[in-house]
Amino acid sequence: MRRSTARRLAARRTTAERSAARRSTAVRLSAGLAVTALAAAVGVVAAMPQASAATGSATGYATQNGGTTGGAGGQTVRATTGTAIHAALCGRASSSTPITIEVEGIINHANTSKVSGASCNTADGVIELKQISNVTIVGVGSGAVFDQLGIHIRESSNIIIQNVTVRNVKKSGSPTSNGGDAIGMENDVRNVWVDHTTLEASGGESEGYDGLFDLKDNTQYVTLSYSILRNSGRGGLVGSSETELSNGFLTYHHNLYENIDSRAPLLRGGTAHMYNNHYLHLNESGINSRAGAHAKVDNNYFEDSKDVLGTFYTDAAGYWQVSGNVFDGVTWSAPESDYHPAGPDVRSNTTVSIPYAYTLDAAACVPDVVSRTAGAGKGLLVSDGSCSPQTPAPTPTTTTPAPTPTQTTPTPTPTPTATQPSGTNLSIGAGSDGSSKADGTSYGNVRDGDMSTYWSPAGSTGSISIKWGSAVSVSSIVIREASGSAGTIGTWRVTDADTGAVLATGTGTGAGPIAFPRTSLRKVTFEITGATGTPKVAEFETYAG
Repeated sequence: MRRSTARRLAARRTTAERSAARRSTAVRLSAGLAVTALAAAVGVVAAMPQASAATGSATGYATQNGGTTGGAGGQTVRATTGTAIHAALCGRASSSTPITIEVEGIINHANTSKVSGASCNTADGVIELKQISNVTIVGVGSGAVFDQLGIHIRESSNIIIQNVTVRNVKKSGSPTSNGGDAIGMENDVRNVWVDHTTLEASGGESEGYDGLFDLKDNTQYVTLSYSILRNSGRGGLVGSSETELSNGFLTYHHNLYENIDSRAPLLRGGTAHMYNNHYLHLNESGINSRAGAHAKVDNNYFEDSKDVLGTFYTDAAGYWQVSGNVFDGVTWSAPESDYHPAGPDVRSNTTVSIPYAYTLDAAACVPDVVSRTAGAGKGLLVSDGSCSPQTPAPTPTTTTPAPTPTQTTPTPTPTPTATQPSGTNLSIGAGSDGSSKADGTSYGNVRDGDMSTYWSPAGSTGSISIKWGSAVSVSSIVIREASGSAGTIGTWRVTDADTGAVLATGTGTGAGPIAFPRTSLRKVTFEITGATGTPKVAEFETYAG
């Protein structure tokens, strides 16, 4: 299905970038930079539609693993500088005390400094959300613009970022911030919802920019919705290398990717769901599923772009399930040894199970509905699945702490016994990966049958996984701690890495047999969420039961 030529030409006239998509990144954006610099020099701030306070509820994978509620139920404060944002985080009773920070104005290097406190871990030159939880940052009033200043989420959980613009964050040149990422997440991040944001650069790596939305080092249960990512060499990555495969359970929906060279996104391992996105002028490649990643790609609109789906720049294959997409003016390259476009005859090569409910807009209306809903300053409008923008229901306010959300799947707490499961240890001969590992340890040590070798996370928490090339049935695992470290593991959970479903949880009983309902899966993950020291997992055994 294609839109008429007249409509496509009219759409291209709406922005300068669309009429110059094939020029070099620096040339494409030089005029825009000049205008921005002039406005900043005279202190003029462009008028923006009235912004709204936090509203609506998380969607996609951010609804799983207990859900994402941010600062709901906590205090609401107002901040007009980066330092004030840090001060609000540091002024809480604890690092997990819920808080909503309403932000208005230009947040930049000049007004962002480190603030110290027992409930925070901040830094100069970046909005640092490190080792904290239960926080909402939302743009209000005339809008919130993070100018050349990135947002960094590290070792944190239950975070909402909503209705803000982050622009021109650099990793080289001056000033620099956040490794050049507009929003970056790393090191054991869980449950983040980024919604109605505008993330933009003014060039590619040669101009000093990196990714707009980067996730790595065991980041899971993240949703990016109703956002604009534009004018960048790199849209975003998931996983920093072909062996860093601990990330996943990601949803991207109702976003506009415009004038992006590649990485829309780049997926290394894990599961991701992309639906109802508008991809416009992807200049080199688009969704890059590789290193065993599984992407479900539903009802998206790909327009005037190149190689919008496939496995690119590697021979480590990724997979996809496609349905209902529109390819309008898309060109495809011939396959090469390390370049594998999915088209021109785009077909599924796997199936991907999604554990949450969602409603699809028809792909034909995606450009229109995304243009009216995506980005900061759009009144937080959403689609109801009928291609019609709607105002979401306000987030309920309460004077009591946010309730603990219930899982969408049963999470039985096992009662381990000393009984060794019968049958063959399926881990022998399987593969393994995990979160960042301590020096001198290896993922493979947990499946070698040798109790003298082990894996440890880089800190006191982390995850280790056993994986197979095809689905196997597993009903129990045994976690054996290395000699001298028995009892170090405190709290833990076992998850189906294919779907994100929690199979079992426990406290203080991590070493030993763990039983759960028989599950067919390709990868099972043991996640350590609390420990009294550095855990040492010598063996991660798996059994069919």
